[in-house]
Amino acid sequence: MAIYDTSVPEQLMTGMRLARGAIARGELVVIPTDTVYGVAADAFSPEAVQRLLDAKGRDRTAPPPVLVPGVATLDALAATVPDEVRALVDEFWPGGLTVILRAQPMLDWDLGETRGTVALRMPSDKVALELLAETGPLAVSSANITGRPAALTAAEAEAMLGDSVAVYLEAGRAGEGYPDAADHTGSTIVDATNLEHPEGRLRIVRHGVVPDEEIIRVVGADRCA
Repeated sequence: MAIYDTSVPEQLMTGMRLARGAIARGELVVIPTDTVYGVAADAFSPEAVQRLLDAKGRDRTAPPPVLVPGVATLDALAATVPDEVRALVDEFWPGGLTVILRAQPMLDWDLGETRGTVALRMPSDKVALELLAETGPLAVSSANITGRPAALTAAEAEAMLGDSVAVYLEAGRAGEGYPDAADHTGSTIVDATNLEHPEGRLRIVRHGVVPDEEIIRVVGADRCA
């Protein structure tokens, strides 16, 4: 277990190589995102996902979101993508917006008790995106023990998660791109599953770095609960 400073080219190369290997072996990696640091696991390895939940002290009723490298992966993982979600993704991806959608029913994964849904986000951090491009979708939750503040550096994450994580990638303090969102460090989470119904509405389930009024501006007040 070690922390690799991704601002140093040699450490970036070594850290990324070791992170890819750890993910492939079902181990955990702490990665930077544009909002907070995340603890990542192979989304298609039930054992790795359970290891993530155990490290955080969470049970299967709190399944982790999935980070994706691009919009094409959104279409591959979600059963349907409503027009309102397309508009939100065009506006806020890559960035601090997580969207809950119906998951493709044939997906061979087990994220926990999802009730057939999946929470998807494309982060804007370049280190995270590079790793995602090489590993594919990753189950990623904030890199902290449940009930404690989310880590904003890899060192903060290491102080909480210790040797339950194989590799830590450090890329400076997270959240610097959202200076007006000091009260909210995590991504904004919206539940879009009801938009599949004609009278259904989008629901904001966590207030995060993307302001509620921006979500309403894009989707329309008549489509938000």
